[in-house]
Amino acid sequence: MDQDASAPGRDRGAVSCGDPVPSRTRGAIAVASAVAFSMSACHSSSPSTRDTDLDSVRVMLVKVAVLKQPLAIALRPHDAALYVAEKTGRVIAIRRGQVDPDPVLDLSREVSLGGEQGLLGAAFSPDGMFLYVDYTDVNGDTHVTEFAMKGGRVDVGSRRDVLFVAQPYTNHNGGGLAFGPDGYLYIGLGDGGSGGDPQRNGQSLSTLLGKILRISPRPSGDRPYAIPSDNPFVDDGDARPEIWAYGLRNPWRFSFDRLNGDLWIGDVGQSAWEEVDVQAGRSRGGENYGWNVMEGNHDYGDAPRTREMVPPIYEYSHDEGGCVVTGGYVYRGRAIPALLGAYVFGDFCGGRLEAIRVSGGLVVDHRFLGPVVQNLSSFGEGASGELYALSLSGGVYKLSPKDAGDG
Repeated sequence: MDQDASAPGRDRGAVSCGDPVPSRTRGAIAVASAVAFSMSACHSSSPSTRDTDLDSVRVMLVKVAVLKQPLAIALRPHDAALYVAEKTGRVIAIRRGQVDPDPVLDLSREVSLGGEQGLLGAAFSPDGMFLYVDYTDVNGDTHVTEFAMKGGRVDVGSRRDVLFVAQPYTNHNGGGLAFGPDGYLYIGLGDGGSGGDPQRNGQSLSTLLGKILRISPRPSGDRPYAIPSDNPFVDDGDARPEIWAYGLRNPWRFSFDRLNGDLWIGDVGQSAWEEVDVQAGRSRGGENYGWNVMEGNHDYGDAPRTREMVPPIYEYSHDEGGCVVTGGYVYRGRAIPALLGAYVFGDFCGGRLEAIRVSGGLVVDHRFLGPVVQNLSSFGEGASGELYALSLSGGVYKLSPKDAGDG
């Protein structure tokens, strides 16, 4: 999230994405990850996205639970529970529709609670044995920490810090965590904060700030994690080898399309434009999304843009009420067939759920879906591909089909 953007809204623009890039080599632990992503195979018989348009989508929200500032959902393979991270420091399980009163993890005494701080992300390893969380400590610095699971809760004694990043300011901490279809852990980090990226971290390959990282989070020798050998900057002595993509201001929420591995990034803008970026599942990484030379597809500051900078697939302006893009997911469920293959997202300030459909690198359809979630903090994906929306005000909602007879 971001709170130094002025409130305001939406002048839409569809922009072509970057040129295709070669296929990326799958990681050694892809077999375990394939189990987590295999659920997508059942959607091959679903209706073609070319046969539907978003005008026919009818969606309603069903309240699942009320928690304390929820902002991330994690799925554990072979586990029907929804694991929800609360900004205040706990991970809570929703089991069989009921909130488990005993937290899976409680870091509430260890997290800072500024506007863009707290427990910001959670993800389970592809085999379900470990829970990874991203949080800011009482000094405001970022930790990615691993806990072994013991039954339905963490083994507190197994705690291990995987990554530590000092934060120069209190905002733009990122915090998103996700395991990709290649089995590696992807970590979103903002540019370090303040406004306008004063340290120029977005374009610097010598810092982890303003990036999406890609690591193997288990220990390697005397190091707390390993660097995948096919990371794009692994052989560049002047770059941090963890970097997968750069030129990002605050990639608050990103997700993988479970069908094809495309990486969708909601990157929060400065004061004028919000953007959605897409990296093809076949990418070898290394994309530069332009910040702080570009805000959306618009020049920012005095530095000239370069040819390798990738414009957003979609952007909207602050002129009509929005202020902070909340990235979501490509819908791969069964309950709302007309939404299949569309990317669902929203805006923290506006709260309106919306969807875009992309074809040939261009947005070909866009629609506001109807429901509004006040303080829209995040989205989540269930085991069967159904989507959830989270409100920082407490609500956890499931997107469900709305019949003509529903109010």
